Amino acid sequence: MKTEMVRKSCLLLVMASVLSLAMLGVVFADESSSTNYKVTETQLGGVGTSEKDCSDNYCAKISAGDLVAGSGKSANYSAQFGSNTTADPLLEVITQAGTTDMGVLDTNVTGTATAFIKVRNYLSGGYIIQITGNPPSQGIHTLTALSTPSTSHQGAEQFGINMVDNTSPNIGANPVQVPNNGFSFGEAATDYDTPDLFKYVNGDIVAQSLSSSGQTEYTLSMIINVSGATPGGRYNGNLSAVVVPVY
Repeated sequence: MKTEMVRKSCLLLVMASVLSLAMLGVVFADESSSTNYKVTETQLGGVGTSEKDCSDNYCAKISAGDLVAGSGKSANYSAQFGSNTTADPLLEVITQAGTTDMGVLDTNVTGTATAFIKVRNYLSGGYIIQITGNPPSQGIHTLTALSTPSTSHQGAEQFGINMVDNTSPNIGANPVQVPNNGFSFGEAATDYDTPDLFKYVNGDIVAQSLSSSGQTEYTLSMIINVSGATPGGRYNGNLSAVVVPVY
């Protein structure tokens, strides 16, 4: 009788956004000041109007009468223009959460999975995204995480992630700027920004925006390889995406 060890991996992806109150403080959109005067939310030109209309599921906001509308940035500053601007800071996070079953793994197969994170922020110095949690384990044995950026090797025990488009294996996507890279500035972080190189260190920063930004859509790619010495069993992992604003 021949007994075959089955290595089955199931990753539970729990995506969470965390705002550190110690970092938030109170933020004001002060744009001009002197010893005696201070102007907040400066407006130049005609008086713009803003209307907001909501239904049960959607809200729309429009403005009219502004000379300019949109955003701009330099190396150190960013600005929002138009009557829709607000003095309230914003961090908006949309994630795809749930359970990803990577199937039965063997030494000739690379297990892959993806998760999606969308982030938009306003009136902050940017944000960071950290991934936390332990590599998949079957209770006794934990898969070996790649501590430095490495290529995928079938037959070697590996667990790693990155935030870009890959060809070996063919998974993932580069960060997408919405509406374009003139408004949104999120990027993959060092060690997680090179195609076909994967790494995983619990708590590492995997993506970031260095300024107030529009929406950036990230794809997180994961790989698992097993070796002939990897114990059989059902491997489970629980990863969290932590998004923190920077002021």
